[in-house]
Amino acid sequence: MKKIKTPSELEKLRKSIVAGYDFSRSCITICKGTGCSASGATTVVDAFREEIKKQKLESKIDIRTTGCHGFCERGPLVVIYPEGIFYQRVSTEDVAEIVSQTAMRGRIIERLLYVDPVTGKKVVHEKGVPFYNKQLRLIFGNNGRIDPTEIRDYIGLGGYSSLNKTLFEMKPQEVIEAIKQAGLRGRGGGGFPTGRKWESCRKAEGDIKYVICNADEGDPGAFQDRSLLEGNPHSVVEGLIIGGYAVGAKEGYIYVRNEYPLAVKHVGIAIKQAEEYGLLGEDILGTGFSFSIKITRGGGAFVCGESSALMASIEGRLGEPRFKHVHATEKGLWDRPTTLNNVKTWATVPLIIDKGADWYAKIGTEKSKGTMIFSLVGKINNTGLVEVPMGLPLRELIYGIGGGIPGEKRFKAVQTGGPSGGCIPEKLLDLPVDYERLTEAGSMMGSGGLIVMDEDTCMVNVAKYFLSFTIDESCGKCTPCREGIKHMLEILTDISEGKAEKKDLEILEELGNMVKETSLCALGGSAPNPVLSTLRYFRDEYEAHIKDKKCPAGVCLELIQYSIDEAKCTGCGVCKKECPQGAISGQKKEPHKIDKKICIKCGICLEVCKFDAIVVE
Repeated sequence: MKKIKTPSELEKLRKSIVAGYDFSRSCITICKGTGCSASGATTVVDAFREEIKKQKLESKIDIRTTGCHGFCERGPLVVIYPEGIFYQRVSTEDVAEIVSQTAMRGRIIERLLYVDPVTGKKVVHEKGVPFYNKQLRLIFGNNGRIDPTEIRDYIGLGGYSSLNKTLFEMKPQEVIEAIKQAGLRGRGGGGFPTGRKWESCRKAEGDIKYVICNADEGDPGAFQDRSLLEGNPHSVVEGLIIGGYAVGAKEGYIYVRNEYPLAVKHVGIAIKQAEEYGLLGEDILGTGFSFSIKITRGGGAFVCGESSALMASIEGRLGEPRFKHVHATEKGLWDRPTTLNNVKTWATVPLIIDKGADWYAKIGTEKSKGTMIFSLVGKINNTGLVEVPMGLPLRELIYGIGGGIPGEKRFKAVQTGGPSGGCIPEKLLDLPVDYERLTEAGSMMGSGGLIVMDEDTCMVNVAKYFLSFTIDESCGKCTPCREGIKHMLEILTDISEGKAEKKDLEILEELGNMVKETSLCALGGSAPNPVLSTLRYFRDEYEAHIKDKKCPAGVCLELIQYSIDEAKCTGCGVCKKECPQGAISGQKKEPHKIDKKICIKCGICLEVCKFDAIVVE
């Protein structure tokens, strides 16, 4: 491949790519992100290729494998263009019919269509699916349109035009001003104004500077960064190059979780292709500006997502935080000025340069601009990744896009911001989702995780779970985090076992505030959030555990008992058969009983009983 050396050559290439597309030709796109691949997408792709070859349709039908489309729980996903026909949960047995009937004849296969759980209607086109049509997919939209391993797909859709504009039409400070005027804030959790961070790095003393992409996504239930790197790695690469130009850096790093092999692979391919096309490396587009990118695999610890710990890990040292009396923009990687931003932040940069700061600033709220990608998981009908404008109410996210709670159960809370976020109750469902409002509610934006909980969730148990996670992931460097969180967990354990006293709630709250105020880094500083927010909104549950020795949700094992309602029991014997302890007795067609001395409260009888005869009290 001849390297591109001028803007006109890049534009000429783009026009030739677009001219080579036959938009009337059938194209079958298959999501091959990690989620769909786990559901069998790889074999589905192979089946499509074999079927098209078998029917000798190579000249009439194209196959394109893409990154994650977002609707993960419906995978494998297949979209047939140019009509945009949307099929979900496709298997290899469906392939021949899709090729012969839909791709060749335009006929719809009813059983593969998505059924709206609210209206009960089948949806033919992707744009008609409520999960998609209520989003604003600015960053994530191209994931389902391009092959992430093919730079020509990205260029054909306007990729690297922002880099072209940056290098030939803008001075470094003008780029920074555009990011500031757009109001872009860090999407990794802190929400710090991106433009201010870049400006600080540019003004810092030193000839050698760095930019880093933080892709060490460790929050339970969060996978947005992984999906962006897997599905559209060039958007991140382009953003990094622009950022390097703006702050005066010639070298960038992508620090990615070692558990993300597909993301690492696709980013590696993207970097190599960008170098081959002259868009990365020495003398980019003949401007004299040089910039390189290296991939560093994560150290395997949640704390390595913290900026100073991440930089220590890149340097080959133990990934642990340091005091922030000196900012990374002044002394970061190898004590040189460094700008670190999240995957979503870097992917947004080319969009702002292309569309303009004013255009971007009109999206979102006064202090929280643009869109945010959330991972919507937990007790929710539509699990997946959603991109929406900042300020959208939680209710619209959970019910409008997420489709509500399975089994018509009552919504109880949503935990935002990962393991260090807070739990927001039902009474705040109309809360607009932006940085300020989430903080006011005792939670945080974080990296965009949303874990939905229903009426069967015990909030004491939730707080205990997330605190256990942060204890395991704490580096142990500072006493407040190391000892304070440990003591908080001991109190929570006593509460869940009915051993606590009322005064323990005051101690728990006091400890939480102390850990928040005195911990060295953001992990310790935010670790008490799940505890403090559940105490704030669900104090009655804590008091029930302490005063009444009861778990209202029927979750904490030491505070519950299983029994059988004789009026409802038909004597079918299923619970007796499935009980691993042999704790259930009774004759066929007669009411059964549970021996509470033998019962280990595993809940299997509750799961298998079809007559609601199992009572948890």
